[in-house]
Amino acid sequence: MANTPYVDLNVHHQPKGLSDHIALAFTKGLRWCADTFFAKRYGHRAIVLETVAAVPGMVGATLTHLKCLRRMEDDKGWIRTLMEEAENERMHLMTFIEVAKPTLFERFVVLAAQWVFYLGFFVLYLISSKTAHRIVGYFEEEAVISYTHYLQEIDEGRSPNVAAPEIAKRYWKLPDDATLRDVVLVVRADEAHHRDVNHGFASELAGAYVDAAAHARYPDHATELPRAA
Repeated sequence: MANTPYVDLNVHHQPKGLSDHIALAFTKGLRWCADTFFAKRYGHRAIVLETVAAVPGMVGATLTHLKCLRRMEDDKGWIRTLMEEAENERMHLMTFIEVAKPTLFERFVVLAAQWVFYLGFFVLYLISSKTAHRIVGYFEEEAVISYTHYLQEIDEGRSPNVAAPEIAKRYWKLPDDATLRDVVLVVRADEAHHRDVNHGFASELAGAYVDAAAHARYPDHATELPRAA
C-alpha cells in the first residue's frame, strides 16, 4: 500500500521587502475573515476559497500568454503550469460541492468573491506579477494549514469521514472505498505543490535562481492511500 502524499507542513516564505510584507498581511487578513465567517465548517470554507483559488492560475496563464506573444519569447513552461493549477483548483471545488452542499447564500458569496477577486488580481498581476505570485504562495500556505486542521477534525470524529465523491475518485484515481480523509490528503498535497510553485515564480521574478524542477506539473496522486486508524 502506498504512503500518504508527503507534505512539508513547515514551509513558510519569510517576507523580503515591502511587497512581500503586503502580500503576507493581505493573506492574514483574508484568513481572519475566513476563520470568522466559517469557523470549523471546513467543507463550506473549501467551497468559497477554492472558487477564489482557481482564479490566479487562469489570470496568470492568460497574461503570460499575451506577454509571450508580444515579446515573441518562450514561456519556460509557466503557461501550462498555471493552467493546470487553475484546473486542479476547480476540481477541488467540484469535489467539495459534493461534500458540503452549499447554501443559496454561500453560492451568492462565491459569485461576489470570484468577481471581486478576479478583477483585483488581474490588475495586481499587470502591476506586479511578483507580488501576485507571492500572495498566491501565502494563500496556499494557509490552505495547507486549513486542510491539516480539517484532517484533525476528521480523525478526532468531529467531522464525518464520509465516502469520497465519485468525481474525486475519478480525478485522483482513488480506490473504490476511498473516504473524505483520502480526498483531503491529496487536496492538501496539491495545495502544497501550488505553494512551492508560486513562491518559486515570485522569487524568480525577483531575480533569484530557482530550480526549474520546482515548476514541474503537480504530482500524480494515482495511489491507494492508507485508511485512517
